[in-house]
Amino acid sequence: MESALTARDRVGVQDFVLLENHTSEAAFIENLRKRFKENLIYTYIGSVLVSVNPYKDLEIYTKNHMERYRGINFYEVSPHIYAVSDNSYRSMRTERKDQCILISGESGAGKTEASKKILQYYAVTCPASDQVETVKDRLLQSNPVLEAFGNAKTLRNDNSSRFGKYMDIQFDFKGAPVGGHILNYLLEKSRVVHQNHGERNFHIFYQLIEGGEEDLLRRLGLERNPQQYQYLVKGNCPKVSSINDRSDWKVVRKALSVIGFSEDEVEELLNIIASVLHLGNIQYGGEDSGNAYITTDTQIKYLARLLGVDGSVLKEALTHKKIIAKGEELKSPLNLEQASSARDALSKAVYGRTFTWLVNKINVSLAYKDETYKNASVIGLLDIYGFEVFQHNSFEQFCINYCNEKLQQLFIELTLKSEQDEYEAEGITWEPVQYFNNKIICDLVEEKFKGIISILDEECLRPGDASDITFLEKLENTVGGHAHLTTHKLTDGKTRKVMGREEFRLLHYAGEVNYNVNGVLSCTHSLCFVLPQVMCMSDNKILTQCFDRAELKDSRRPETAATQFKTSLAKLMEILMSKEPSYVRCIKPNDAKQAGRFDEVLIRHQVKYLGLMENLRVRRAGFAYRRHYETFLQRYKSLCPETWPSWQGKLADGVSTLVKHLGYKPEEYKLGRSKIFIRFPKTLFATEDALETRKHSLGERESHVSHAVVVQAWWKGILACRRARRRREAANTIRRFIKGFIYRHNERCPENEYFLDYVRYSFLMKLRRNLPKTVLDKSWPTPPTALIEVTQLYTRHCVKLHSGPTSCFGERPASPFRLEQKMVASEIFKNKKDNYPQSVPKLFVGTRLNGEEINPKVLQSLGSEKMKYAVPVTKYDRKGYKARPRQLLLTSNSAVIVEEAKLKQRIDYAALKGISVSSLSDGVFVLHVPTEDKKQKGDVVLQSDHIIETLTKVAICADKVNSININQGSITFTMGQGREGIIDFTSGSELLVAKAKNGHLSVTAPRLNSR
Repeated sequence: MESALTARDRVGVQDFVLLENHTSEAAFIENLRKRFKENLIYTYIGSVLVSVNPYKDLEIYTKNHMERYRGINFYEVSPHIYAVSDNSYRSMRTERKDQCILISGESGAGKTEASKKILQYYAVTCPASDQVETVKDRLLQSNPVLEAFGNAKTLRNDNSSRFGKYMDIQFDFKGAPVGGHILNYLLEKSRVVHQNHGERNFHIFYQLIEGGEEDLLRRLGLERNPQQYQYLVKGNCPKVSSINDRSDWKVVRKALSVIGFSEDEVEELLNIIASVLHLGNIQYGGEDSGNAYITTDTQIKYLARLLGVDGSVLKEALTHKKIIAKGEELKSPLNLEQASSARDALSKAVYGRTFTWLVNKINVSLAYKDETYKNASVIGLLDIYGFEVFQHNSFEQFCINYCNEKLQQLFIELTLKSEQDEYEAEGITWEPVQYFNNKIICDLVEEKFKGIISILDEECLRPGDASDITFLEKLENTVGGHAHLTTHKLTDGKTRKVMGREEFRLLHYAGEVNYNVNGVLSCTHSLCFVLPQVMCMSDNKILTQCFDRAELKDSRRPETAATQFKTSLAKLMEILMSKEPSYVRCIKPNDAKQAGRFDEVLIRHQVKYLGLMENLRVRRAGFAYRRHYETFLQRYKSLCPETWPSWQGKLADGVSTLVKHLGYKPEEYKLGRSKIFIRFPKTLFATEDALETRKHSLGERESHVSHAVVVQAWWKGILACRRARRRREAANTIRRFIKGFIYRHNERCPENEYFLDYVRYSFLMKLRRNLPKTVLDKSWPTPPTALIEVTQLYTRHCVKLHSGPTSCFGERPASPFRLEQKMVASEIFKNKKDNYPQSVPKLFVGTRLNGEEINPKVLQSLGSEKMKYAVPVTKYDRKGYKARPRQLLLTSNSAVIVEEAKLKQRIDYAALKGISVSSLSDGVFVLHVPTEDKKQKGDVVLQSDHIIETLTKVAICADKVNSININQGSITFTMGQGREGIIDFTSGSELLVAKAKNGHLSVTAPRLNSR
């Protein structure tokens, strides 16, 4: 891109961000003009692409051009639709984040052509297979079908899309297109029954009449003359010089076949298209009473056959309406005006729902059917109408502009977020940007209960004589004080001169628009007159899918068109918010569709409505230019002696050295973590001009350095050969490794020996670093298949090594669980309690009491609880410390203290707060219980002759290994009712437990081990 700056006076700048006077709309348009005159139709605003329709074929869409943009950095080549396409594709592949490309602009600005170019780019440049080729064909062939049924000739565009389209292209893990999905928005159904002068109905009607075979037209009851059909004559434009309906018909028929339509489906689809034309030719007469009747019975016969319905039922439905009064269904005749409205409503409903069915059918054909990779990556294409302002703005323009208001809100938010994220990633301070937040306008339209759409719904659905004028009055009463809305009644005298009494004005982000309320209620109603039962009874399989019988049973009021559009738009916003956006803004240079003509007034109008100046202002709020250090240094390194011919240090230091040599002032640039940010375009222009001057002096020195270049080339060749040899060796190693992995389950052979040796070596080195440290450590690295047998032998050897004939704890090999208990005892008591060394050589037994020594009533009271250990103990009363013989039983859930046949106390392990024991050789210990537990009378003081074994068992059963406190001197315990008791421990010649004069329990124990 920078290389084009030298010709900026002639062809302008490739990025509007580099405009010196970026706030000037005149400078913006002048830059567009310069580029347009040179057939440079693409220009950037940062990452946003501005496209001007050239109205002629340019040789910039060849396969060579596609290859030129393929895999190239966004700013390294001149602006192009292919650059945006490739950038989105590469971002999807590298960042694994879904992308979307938003294409917007006026009718005739080239939106549809832009989306076609993007699809063609992916079809040519993406990886391919037989299945992928089929999907590519269907993606491409969906365009002529959707254009035939959804596009029409308008005053502004011979192939104007009369619906909004969002298409998801799905890519597999290889980056190949494998499926797609289309959402359509707001088809202009009113065009079916009415066209302005100089406009046409949808293309498919003319294609069928001009291109259909004679037998087909005869079966459909059609003539090869569009002037015979009322729905095709209102625009008085049956033929267009730029459109060949006959050849387009062949393209559409072929496309339907490629997409996967059966012959029966095509036949039923054409029956519906023909039936719409016959509906338009139904004529009404009026009786003396004012009731309408049908005068063209021939059309009814054709319709009955084509739609697959009963003719008499259809005839009655087109001349009567159903009324429900006091739970009873009544049929009321329609007058001439109502009957005509009923006919047109049916035509619009049939065509609109058939178009939706057509889109769904294409989606089925494009669906990604491979379940192997469910999470396909996606690039979305949004081809949607731009902001529109006409002399007469209807309900449809209101919806279109509301859509653009939402898109503008999204656009500014995401643009600001993208800028802020880049600044933060580079460690540069973000300065808040002031911009017009159009949320206030969006809320005015869509807010619940108070928004324009809610008011419109209320008027549509309320009982009584609701009309367009009552809607306008309700609007004035509800939101009349809003700063962005006014009406003829509410505004000042000056504005009233340019506003009709049936209009309201909205102040959009792009300017003021007057909307006419005439017909707004009828536009938002669903089928008002026609009995939907008629279509539900059709033999046409497409119509039975379009008019679901479930609708008849649904007693709820149907949603209005406005609410349906609001809901679908909200879903679209969710889809777009979940993706990384790119933008294409399309501009129409003139209304005459002439190549080379640049209408400045029209373009200024579009620049305003597309919000391009606002976008440029946001993008230029900080720094105009930013590039990665490597790119910047590579281009401009020749301007500094220290960086030329190459810089060996860090890139950031090289750029810093370069800009200091160039004389950049501190306020002109910032250095980020990986990019340089330049604030003013003039700084970049000066640098580029200096580079142009430098190139000439470098050329003069070439002859003096030719010999050095030869030596350099020779040495670089040697280095390249060495690198190539290393790469070759690395590739062979990887190849042997992969082959070994494939044959890893086979017997050892030349194909897998390298892999098996590596796996064994890796496992043994890992094992060496992670061998179990203790007997209790049961972890063991998972061995590979080839080492399972040797691992099992090794683990057995380790067990024997630890447990031997007799272990150091006096345990035999057959008692691993007791060995574990010994290890726990060592962990708790070693070097902490005097009598621990004497307990080491003694065996830990399973229990100290056999079944005969425990009273049967006690065992019966325990029920299904499994007893893990039992030992006789002495319990000391809380009052007087009288010694009483007891039994301590350990179950899976609790410790139980037993007196002969009675369960004296049960302590749940979960409630056991801790265990206290002295450091001397005595056997006294305390079980601490919660004071708030009313079932417990206080802590329990016990004595055991097997203190080490007993406490080890308690600790393991209760999972309280870390809750045993070994005290020196004394132990304090709770006696109940808030009182505390104290046990004093002293050394002596013999064991003695008695109550002392101070009221404490005195324990004298002989010292057996000096710790």
